[in-house]
Amino acid sequence: MPRVRRSRLISPPASSDAVRAVMRANKKRDTGPELVVRRMLHELGYRYRLHARDVPGNPDIVFRRRRKAIFVHGCFWHQHQDQSCPLRSHPRSNLTYWGPKFQRNVERDQANARLINDLGWRALLVWECELIDNNRLRAKLIKFLESP
Repeated sequence: MPRVRRSRLISPPASSDAVRAVMRANKKRDTGPELVVRRMLHELGYRYRLHARDVPGNPDIVFRRRRKAIFVHGCFWHQHQDQSCPLRSHPRSNLTYWGPKFQRNVERDQANARLINDLGWRALLVWECELIDNNRLRAKLIKFLESP
């Protein structure tokens, strides 16, 4: 799969040292929600691979033989649209920067879902807010992984 070169946007200056520290602490991999899902899958007896670069979207968790992938999305960064999401929020300042950035995130997520589907894979999207109810999340993971 060819790599797409992305133009680099320059981030706006942080409004305070506290904001700067919070923004620097954000990670792409091994996030808290991702670790919770991985731990749950391991407890259920599933074995998986992480961050497969050869699968569109570089999914967080991959089951190659099953041709299934799991994406764990933060409700803020991927702009969860569910009205009942308690973690859903939008930035209140510097909207000229954040608006297009979040729009690109959403568009990229949709494109990756189409690409992975076109390759014959199935993908599951786990939102950060779904981690609140462990039993419901466990059932969702089992249903996804046990279905043909």
